[in-house]
Amino acid sequence: MEKEDLSHYEALKVLIIDDQPMVHDVLKSTLYDLGVRHIKSAENAYYGLRLCEENKFHVIICAFNVKSDKDGFHLLEELKFKGHVNKRTILIFLSAETDESLVNSIVELQPDDFWVKPLLPAQVKKRIEHVLDVKRKLYNVNEAIDNRDFSKAIYFVERHLLNQDLARYHMQMRRIRGEALLALTEYTEAERYYRELLEQHKMSWAYLGFVKSLLKQNKIDEILDLLTQLTDKVDTRFATYDLLAQYYIEQQDYERAYTEIKKAAALAPRNIERNKKLWDLARLTHDHEGQFRATQAMAKNAKNSIHDSPVLMLNVIRSGIDLACTLTGEASARVLKQSERYIQELENNYDDISQFKEQIVVIRARIHSAREEKDRAERLVDAHVSLRPNTSVEDNLDKVKAFHELGRREEALSLLESVRKQISGDSLTSQVVGRYIEQETGERMEIHFTPKQLNAMAVEFFKRDKKDSALKSLEQALQLTPKNVRVSLSILKVLVAIHKSEGLDEDQRELAASTVANLDSSQLDEKQQGAFADFKAELMPKQSLS
Repeated sequence: MEKEDLSHYEALKVLIIDDQPMVHDVLKSTLYDLGVRHIKSAENAYYGLRLCEENKFHVIICAFNVKSDKDGFHLLEELKFKGHVNKRTILIFLSAETDESLVNSIVELQPDDFWVKPLLPAQVKKRIEHVLDVKRKLYNVNEAIDNRDFSKAIYFVERHLLNQDLARYHMQMRRIRGEALLALTEYTEAERYYRELLEQHKMSWAYLGFVKSLLKQNKIDEILDLLTQLTDKVDTRFATYDLLAQYYIEQQDYERAYTEIKKAAALAPRNIERNKKLWDLARLTHDHEGQFRATQAMAKNAKNSIHDSPVLMLNVIRSGIDLACTLTGEASARVLKQSERYIQELENNYDDISQFKEQIVVIRARIHSAREEKDRAERLVDAHVSLRPNTSVEDNLDKVKAFHELGRREEALSLLESVRKQISGDSLTSQVVGRYIEQETGERMEIHFTPKQLNAMAVEFFKRDKKDSALKSLEQALQLTPKNVRVSLSILKVLVAIHKSEGLDEDQRELAASTVANLDSSQLDEKQQGAFADFKAELMPKQSLS
């Protein structure tokens, strides 16, 4: 794209993607009146994408609710991914909706403008003239950013800031300068820059840049009050949660990172990478229900996007089985039935599902194991599952679980070692997944059963008055499922029995105190609250009275 094209309406190439003919009519007539002659129209995402593959457009105007297999968000994401859109392209998003989650998702794609329907010709004319003017004036800056030459971008910005003829664009340039400093990891300089900027301009983006520069320097204590203010404001809370999640991951405080990423994902649920991070952190913190919800969100929001793949549904099924292995009775059976329905959908909906033959066999074997149908699981694994690792970490992890659930710990640990070697790089994702693999390795070496199996063993031990063995099984189950209220209550039940028969030793008293503290901060239903109150009264009578 040449800068000169942006100065001549007759040279502009414009693409309009919207499923409403009236929108096309308003935009075409308004653009034609301005002198634009090269206008292409598409009423669905598929045709819009094809036109972008055949033409290079200066302006792309895209609606959110495009009638087709992709919505506007997924289409713009794909256009960016494939290089049809860059910082020099004018990108305008149309929508009749203005709810917070949609706006947050759109903001992440960084369009040049966001127009709310219905469109008025006078407003369209005014807005298109403005965005064209901005693109012309900032062309060399945007070109440098497209080339990831952030030092050059700062050089151009500083020159433009000296030109008072460009004063109306100075605020945008100041924002670009701050973002470029952060991209160059010049965090001390970025902090100084944003401090000076905020003395005169109380802009939301400046506060967010300032926060990022301090978090990157581990100066969170200096901005605790500011963080509270930013999470209370609609226009900054989403980005603040995201920054905090990244910060806590870097600090290896995964519980707090998980808390923040859940808030960010709730406010902008369509970002696949964020949902992937949510899933990884749920695994790392043993939140099996959270894992299941995160994989479901990934599969749902990736539907018909560039991210869509049978692998996403495989991960939903796998996390469902993981969840079922922490449950008992009807709750476990219900999740396993749902997993089988997902397998059926997968086999019916994807033509290339034969590529995932071994993965589905492993899943079926795990379902049999979860139902205590070990013989059937053994036959499937022996006949169809190779010990040889493949290129997918998730496929190999599921094999590890299948072998472990069958009591074949040597095979499981051997595969885990192969998985550990697959994790490379120093990205945040690699860091989180690598930590998860370390955790899995340690737990599978130490604990030889699933939470469901451990719970069943504890019940049998307790019936036979082997209270210490029951307690050990439950402690291992809690290690694997630390958020499981039912396991925590079972631990208190056994501790009460030990307390009444022989008294608690020091370790058991500490376990009672930590379990009570954990349940005090957990959500309990009415029946669980009653049981908890009774156990607490027995074990900690003074605390229960206070």
